Formats: sequence, structure tokens, C-alpha cells
Amino acid sequence: MRFALNHIISPRQSLAEFFAMAKSLGCTEVEIRNDMKDVAIADATAPDAVRAAADKAGVEIITINALYPFNVWSADMADKTAKLAAYAAKCGAKALVMCPLNEGRAVPRESLVAGLKAIRPILKDHGLTGLVEPLGFHFSSMRTKAEAMSAITEAGGEDVYKLVHDTFHHHLGGEMQFYPEWTGLVHISGVSDLKVAVNDMLDAHRVLVDEGDRLGNIAQIRTLIAAGYKGPFSFEPFSAEVQNLADHATALKASMDFVAANV
Repeated sequence: MRFALNHIISPRQSLAEFFAMAKSLGCTEVEIRNDMKDVAIADATAPDAVRAAADKAGVEIITINALYPFNVWSADMADKTAKLAAYAAKCGAKALVMCPLNEGRAVPRESLVAGLKAIRPILKDHGLTGLVEPLGFHFSSMRTKAEAMSAITEAGGEDVYKLVHDTFHHHLGGEMQFYPEWTGLVHISGVSDLKVAVNDMLDAHRVLVDEGDRLGNIAQIRTLIAAGYKGPFSFEPFSAEVQNLADHATALKASMDFVAANV
């Protein structure tokens, strides 16, 4: 399996520390973020420095996570997209993860399609892929991959867009359909808290995948692999329990071993 790591796992590590940990675990693909305070890239670290750190560690930056909210298009959003795309190209990232508005407010379909149409030439100009990630929360403005795929088709964006299959959001969205041929990245995380109802699950509940997982990660991963998906499976746990671990590498290795042994 191609495991990758998302920097949200260990947000207090510097990029150099995060890249070194990934490489030590055999992960040569990493995701960096633009939404973590006091850490690159939000701390104004130059893209050339990010590229140099990745090259030194021997890892590839597969995404910057994330362009938000891509489905609410405006002059400000256009400027944000152009700047993030330019940064991604300069630092060596291959794609931008794109997330919809997630604040309990509906967004018209025409706005979603308009955003995809407007972002497409920006991505093409910088040689980037747009990884569209539905968020399964009941308060999200785009919950399913079916909705995303339909909008991508309407926008004529099949040449530049792929889907993110997030095992957490797939479960929360109640979605049964898989799109392996359109999937460019899989995010994996588990929920083991027995007290929280599915509709109440939040990012704070997302931990590393183990035998207590309630989301059906193993079944989802098996389905994707059987259907031909060959891309990376990127660990993206948001819980403070994981972020505050004294030894991230050991915990990640245990989760990787569990997943690999059961798929």
C-alpha cells in the first residue's frame, strides 16, 4: 500500500521534522497545510524553502490542503486561488485539495459549478490537479462525491479535477457509491468513541485507524483497491489525542501495520 501523511497529524512539528518522520516510516508522499498557525506555510515560509526541505528529506509534496471555500466564488476567492496555486507550483506540490463551505449555509449548485469553471484555468496554468473533497457533515454545503462529480462534469473539468475519497466523510455522508477511476487521493482516519452518534461526529473525533474503528475503513479501502485504485492512502487524524502524542512515529507504524494486515 502507498501510505502518505498529512501534517495535521503532528502540527507542532516543523516541516523538516514532519518530512523526516514520514521518510522514516517509508512514506515518501506528504501533504502540507495552509491552515495551521505558526507552522509553514501559514508562517510565511518561502516556497523555495519548502521545496528544499522536501528534497532534502526525499519526500514528494502531493498536496497543499486546502483551498476553502472553493464553491463560494468571489474576487477574494480568485485572488486566494491564484496565490495558493502559485505557491504550490513553486514548492513542488502536485495538487490542491479543495473543500466546500462548511458552516451550515447552503450554496447553490450554480455557485459550485461556477467555482469549478473559474478555478480550472488557474490550475492548468500552474500544472496542478484539483482534488475536490466532499465533507460529509450535515452542515456541509457539498456532502457527497456524487454531487461533486456531477458538478465537475457540468463544469467541463474532467481534465483537471479528481475526487478525494475521505473515509470519515464517506461514512458521515451516508454514501454508498465509490468512484475509484476519479479518485486521486484517499484520506483515512478512524473514530473509536462509542458514545458519539454518527451525526455528531466531528474532526475532533478522528483518530488513527485501529481495531476499534467505527467507520469501516478496512471495508472502504478493500473496495477501492479491488476496483483498481492505486493511489496513496493519506493519514489525516485531527484529534488532539493524536496531535499531542509524544511519539507519533510509533503510533503511526502501528496503524499502518493494522491496515496493511487487514486489507
